[in-house]
Order: sequence, then C-alpha cells, then structure tokens
Amino acid sequence: MATARKSFEAILLDKSWISQQDLDRARQRKKPGQELTDVLVEMGALEPQRLARALAQEYRIPFEAHIDEHILDSSLVSRVPINYAKKNRLLPLGVHQGAVTVAIADPSNYEPLDDLHVMFGMPIVPVVVPGAVIDDAINRAYDQAATTTAQDLMIDLEDQGLDAVAQEIAHETRDLLESDDAAPIIKLVNGVLSQAVKDRASDIHVECFENELVVRFRVDGMLYDVISPPKRIQAAITSRIKVMSGLNIAEKRLPQDGRIRVRIAGRDIDIRVSTIPCAYGERIVLRLLDRAQAVDNFDLDKLGFSGENLRKLDRLIRQSHGIILATGPTGSGKSTTLYAALSRINSPEKNIITIEDPIEYQLHGVGQMQVNPKIELTFASGLRSILRQDPDVIMVGEIRDAETAEIAIQAALTGHLVFSTLHTNDSFGSLTRLVEMGIEPFLVSSSILAVLAQRLIRRLCPDCRAPFTPSTTELQRIGINAAGFAGKIYKAAGCRSCRNTGYRGRLAVQELMIMEDDIRTLVMQNADGATIRRTCQAKGMKLLRQDGAERVLAGETTIEELLRVTQEDLF
Repeated sequence: MATARKSFEAILLDKSWISQQDLDRARQRKKPGQELTDVLVEMGALEPQRLARALAQEYRIPFEAHIDEHILDSSLVSRVPINYAKKNRLLPLGVHQGAVTVAIADPSNYEPLDDLHVMFGMPIVPVVVPGAVIDDAINRAYDQAATTTAQDLMIDLEDQGLDAVAQEIAHETRDLLESDDAAPIIKLVNGVLSQAVKDRASDIHVECFENELVVRFRVDGMLYDVISPPKRIQAAITSRIKVMSGLNIAEKRLPQDGRIRVRIAGRDIDIRVSTIPCAYGERIVLRLLDRAQAVDNFDLDKLGFSGENLRKLDRLIRQSHGIILATGPTGSGKSTTLYAALSRINSPEKNIITIEDPIEYQLHGVGQMQVNPKIELTFASGLRSILRQDPDVIMVGEIRDAETAEIAIQAALTGHLVFSTLHTNDSFGSLTRLVEMGIEPFLVSSSILAVLAQRLIRRLCPDCRAPFTPSTTELQRIGINAAGFAGKIYKAAGCRSCRNTGYRGRLAVQELMIMEDDIRTLVMQNADGATIRRTCQAKGMKLLRQDGAERVLAGETTIEELLRVTQEDLF
C-alpha cells in the first residue's frame, strides 16, 4: 500500500491551497468524529476536487473525478454493508485483471482496504475519488441493489409470527437503507417508504376495510395496489406511522396531521401525514415530497413549457406589476409552476415573499410564510403584513375568498407583481369566478395580466412505446385533421422500468390567456366564460387539448391519456 510522506495539513499548506488561519478555524469547528478536510470543504476554504487530486498525487494513486454507475458490479456492492461503505467512504467498482478496483476518498485509511482484500480474496486497487462523489454513488448503488420489496417484507412478517408483534417504539435512523431494525412492523413501514420513493410515488394510501387492509401508491397520478397486510396488524402499522410523525397514538376519533422527515438512499424526503377515522379503523395518506428532485424540477423548460407559451410566460413574469393566475384542479402542478416562475426571476435585487398553506418546498432567497388559522394567520391577514415588508414579488398560495382577492388586486394595482392560484376548470372561468366573488369587473380587468390553465398528463415510457396508426375518429377527437395527417403516433406498451403501465413521469399541458384589450372589454361587460373562450379562440389562442395534441404528435404521450385528462374540455 502506498503511503504519503506528509500529513493532509502539511500537503495543503505547502501547496498554498489553504491558509494557516483557515486551518486553525477548521480545527476549532471540527466536531468529534468529523474529518478536518470535511470541515474545510464546508467552510468553503477548500475545493473538494482539488483535495482529492492532491491526495492522489501524494499517495501515488490514480484519480477519478466521476464514477460511471454503468461500470458498478452489483455483486461486489451487495457484499459490502452500506453502513461500512458510508463510514469509510469507499465503494467497490469492479474486477479488472484479477484485482478489485475500489473508489476511496481517504487513501490514508488503509484498514478498510485490507478488510476488502480479505473479503473478496483478491488484490485491491484503490482509486481516489472526491468524497461527495462517492457518497452520491453509494446512495445510487445501494438503492439499485436493494431488491427487497414491501411484498418480501410481508413474507418475513408471516415467517416471524404476526402474533408476536405487540407494540413498536420510536426509532430514528439517518437513512432508511441503513436501518437494521429487527422489529417486523418497523421493517415493513420502512420498506413501504423506501419502495414508494424508488417507484416515484407521490402518495401512499393505507386504507382499511371490514376484512382487509390495503396499501396503495399513487404514481404519475394513478393509484396502484402494492400490498395487502393482514387486518390484525392494522393497529401496529397505524401506531408506527403516528409515532414517526409525532401524532397522538391514543387519539383514534379525530383527524390528525403530522410530518415525517427521513433520508432514503441519501435523498431528503419530507412526508406529510393525514389520518382520519373511518368505520373500520383509521385511514392514512402520506404525501411524499422529494426536496432535491423538486428543486431540480423548478424549471419551466423541464415542466413541459415550450414554444410560444414559454416565450409569453417568460415575458409576463418579468413585468413590474399585475396578477398572474394559475388555475386547475388539485394536483395539476399549479404550485410547482409558480415555484418555477419565482425561481426564474429570483435575484438579489428583488424582495420575493410568499404566503402558503402549506410550504411544500424551501426556495433559497425567498421569504416564505405559513398560513396558521389557529392564530388567525390567514391568506388575507398574512398578505396585509407582507405588503408592509416592501416586496417586489408576492406569491399567494391560493385565492379562496373575496377578501384575499381584493388585497391581491390592490397589491397588483400599487406596483407589485402577484402570483396566485385559483380552482377553476379553465382559464376563462377564472375571470367570471373573481367577479362572482364580489370583485368589481373594472378591478379584475385592470389587474390581471394573464391566466394559465394547466393539467398534468403521463409521459410515455421511452423504453417501450410502440408506434401505431390511429383511426380518423381518434385524430378528430383531439383536433387533428386526419386528411392531412402524415406523422407518427405512439401507444403505451409496458415494460419493467415503467411497472408495465407504459408511462413514466408526467408533463404539463397548458393554455395561456393573456388579458388583451378586447378581453378586458368583455370582462367589463360581465361576459360569461364561453364568450371569452370564443373570442380567445378566434384570436388563435391554443387550448389545453390543442397543446396536448402537439405532445401526442411529438410522441410524448398518447391519445387516450390526453382524452382522460381533458375529457371535460370542449372546443
């Protein structure tokens, strides 16, 4: 094993990559069990890539900046416990010429390499890789290697004897993949959570009936049965979830709301828990929010905006004042779209404040306020307070009543850009909805900049989609002229990567109504939504189904999916 001639600190000081002052500060901040180099990286005094490269040079070991997950040997990974891999920041990559290549962050820590030599019975060839890269690779590798499903854990429960499960205790773990609890209910609940994250589920439903208990996942907007645990462990599962979310396990007559914060495969998952009493027990729904994934998706391009709609919206969100409304049913991605819009215009020069119920994701550089009716902090009262905070941009989670609508409109008329959501089926109905709330038509017409209606449709799985020739009737139903059609359309097939559904992921289809002069005139005349719709169509506005039809022609979704989501829309 190669050895270094100098200590970490001496190497870094000799190369002038850190100063003695930084080193002293890092020693003061260092916590027990924490590496000094990790503290330097956290302080911003040391660049991780540079550290790893220097260590490789000093120890005369090859350096790699990245780990290609395609070269990972899962049989080697499965033999090394995840706790051991994370503790020592190492990962076996594969076998080459009779030796095991191992990525390691700290080449001075040679004892684990000796352990791997004994375990695999082959020589070990270390490769220095930045610690953060190894951490990420470990999470991805062990997430893929974790083949135990909730159904497998059900079999384990049967083998261990369900009658022995009397009660569970609260247990905290850094990462559910590292959990080694022997308690079967803890293992089952952890397994369900892990599988839900792996399957990209947005919600977990625990539903109780007279003679059975059913666990279902909502994936891409559709519910699927996962397991059906025995009815007699229902109370134990409910208690375990309540303990994890800080709820009262003795209260079974009233609805309760709680929260769970866990790490699964290195991903920070925030879970909102809701329980309600039913005839045969308590029904539980867990809403999963993957913070890292959500932040990555806060991009209008990734949400499905493209072409003219993207250009228009990008121009609208940079206006100095006015209201931009996002409409659609629950779960249509309105809040995510507004988050993406805020992220797009967020800058140090702007003071952006939101009031939400609840705050789903933290936005860096944005002040976010949580509605709390128990202390009379409503959208209306919170919005009044926000106006005294000198904001440039305001986001109101939802306009639920006339009072909130009036304050939002006054904010827009006094030089603020306001984003909000409204529950209507299309963009045109939102204008009449505001008037029905009691808002004067002239205020609506003068304050609204645009209304965006949105739906989420499932995206075709790229691995198994199959081309087919649609009938004339199918094309006509989505507004495509069959006579001039010469393109290619795909249908859902189904494969392992999409759970045999034919779909993987979702994208947004939109209609964007901009308040131009003729639309403002119609609002002033108290015109109904149908009249406004006809006027917008005559001006060439693209409706929801028309936008979706373009996605069908692009091979991104199917005719059946578009009809399912826009079935109530008329031309």
